[in-house]
Amino acid sequence: MWGARGEEKASGACEEWSYQLGNKDTLSLKAPKKSPLALRMVVLTMTMICGVFICSMCMKQLGSDSWSRIVKIQVAEQSCNKSLVPPSEVQFVHYPQPLNYSRKECTCTPVRFFAIISSQRSGSGWFETLLNSHINVSSNGEIFSKKERRSNISSIIKTMDMVYNLDWNSSASKNECTAAAGFKWMLNQGLVANHAAVVDYFNQRGVSVIFLFRRNLLRQMVSQLANNHDRYLKQLKGKHKAHVHTKDEANILAKYKPRLNTTTLMWSLKQADDYTRKALENLKSVRHITLYYEDLIQNRTMLGEVLDFLKVPVRKLVSRHVKIHTKPLSDQIENWDEVYNALNGTKFESFLNADYRT
Repeated sequence: MWGARGEEKASGACEEWSYQLGNKDTLSLKAPKKSPLALRMVVLTMTMICGVFICSMCMKQLGSDSWSRIVKIQVAEQSCNKSLVPPSEVQFVHYPQPLNYSRKECTCTPVRFFAIISSQRSGSGWFETLLNSHINVSSNGEIFSKKERRSNISSIIKTMDMVYNLDWNSSASKNECTAAAGFKWMLNQGLVANHAAVVDYFNQRGVSVIFLFRRNLLRQMVSQLANNHDRYLKQLKGKHKAHVHTKDEANILAKYKPRLNTTTLMWSLKQADDYTRKALENLKSVRHITLYYEDLIQNRTMLGEVLDFLKVPVRKLVSRHVKIHTKPLSDQIENWDEVYNALNGTKFESFLNADYRT
């Protein structure tokens, strides 16, 4: 009797599991339909713990300084009156809060961000000293001359952020009452290689660009060769750092006459021209002004247009730079007759005669 009931219970329990053996040889198992309440609570608790952990890690990575910077910037943005700024200019007006010092009474002095984009031997050093003679302008030199600062786009953005947050320490820093902050950037210093990301950054942060190039590529080439010669002599003497030339040094350097390779001269000039044109095309979507060294030499009133572009008061700008090459090209190139014959009658013919007064 007990054995029969045991068999019935066993068979009844087994009925909950049905084995369907047919042509498809499938196995069907019936599982509980609802999860236990305790299991749901455990999952919810674990989710909350993970969320708190992730938030705490993010806060640690940002650090207390970063959080204080965010709070300071928000306070400054709220307390400074922007009603006088035209809607079209709001994107280009900033109120940075440096970590290393306080802007004090100039906290609400708006700062414009800019970048001087140029190529070597285009007068950018002279131009930058002119800008830095303005009491409200800080241009911090070639910040990407060091390779580690331009090794990737993250390094580039980190470096630019330091400049535009007024945390970059240089002799050009005006500190509290800076109204325009920027730097000089050569095309071959990681700019062309990362132009798409740089354009996005400039547009997002409201950076204005000053393009400065040279029309006479032949003069630029001669100046570059002379500069390379100067660096070579300094290395021999143990002077590795470039500096502003004195009048005596300029006179010595001006006596050097390079010999140009006329076989590759046309190709070199075309390559330089194409390189600049392509760069301008890739960067043209940012707010910009385009200048040429020759135009600035002949018409110094154009500097007023630059100051107006940067929205700083117009005033006289001065520079202590000493110009090295003041003679006609025919007196600067050793094999001038060969160069003249190579370029005469070509699209670069104008470079032979295009001189300017200093």
